[in-house]
Amino acid sequence: MKAIATAGYEKTTPVKAGALPILQWLSISDLVIDPAYHRPIVGRGRRIIDRIARSFSWSCFATVVVAPVEGGKFAIIDGQHRTTAAALAGFKRVPCQIVTADREEQAIAFKALNGSTTAVSRMAFHAAGVVASDPGAVRLAEACARAQVELLRYPVPIRRQSAGQTMAVGAIARCLKHYGEETLITALQCVTQTNNNKPGALSARTIKALCAVLGNDRTLRDSGLALLEMFDGIDLVGLAKAAAIDATVKKVNAVQAMADRIRSAVARQSARNIAGDKSVKRMVEASRERRLAFVHRSKPSARTKASRPLDKS
Repeated sequence: MKAIATAGYEKTTPVKAGALPILQWLSISDLVIDPAYHRPIVGRGRRIIDRIARSFSWSCFATVVVAPVEGGKFAIIDGQHRTTAAALAGFKRVPCQIVTADREEQAIAFKALNGSTTAVSRMAFHAAGVVASDPGAVRLAEACARAQVELLRYPVPIRRQSAGQTMAVGAIARCLKHYGEETLITALQCVTQTNNNKPGALSARTIKALCAVLGNDRTLRDSGLALLEMFDGIDLVGLAKAAAIDATVKKVNAVQAMADRIRSAVARQSARNIAGDKSVKRMVEASRERRLAFVHRSKPSARTKASRPLDKS
């Protein structure tokens, strides 16, 4: 056995660790979950709970971290799965570490604890970051709100998603960092403000491809309403399916394949618009010529005026 040793480490500066936690057995019925950053237990989470409950052992049970909230309850910061497993195994109480933390500090603690011990989804981390007033998370949430995009807090099958919802938090965060707010918001609006606003349309691949196209063509990006009208005639979901085949056949990056498809579709749509504009222009010019011809025919010539008999009355 070895004792804890700090030799060889650089000493830290004095820290403010907050009030000392209290260790106490609490009733599971007094423990609650904040859905703002805790995700519902589905899929793999349910399997983990089942596995813990079937082989339950206190020697493998880590203390649940909680914070007191109104109503005499305690919000679970870390330990939702193992607490649920304990309840499933028939236990009424679990050992808890009670810390003093407001809602924002609870979210910060959730990120810190789960980031180092659990594979928590990027969506859950983002939701916790918003609650914790993390500048990056707040900026990302505001950009999505401007584009009328809803960032999901946990995985949801496409068949159960609504238009404008997305799980691509990581892709959006990278695009925001690389391309900036204006390009990201415009790219998202090419989906949410057009005929493409359908469940599943806001995939990571499509978002990154749109940002790549618009980020490299500022004139296109800044064309305003004309851009959205153009994307009304472009089927992004169909392009995504075709691009997936391109990526496999041509052995190219999937995002690049999608970006190439979008550029081609934009070029075709632009050509149609130009042709339409020329057609309208020709129609206007022809109409003008017909009007001029009619006016010309309607006016009597000087010769006709001269030969007209005088009114003798």
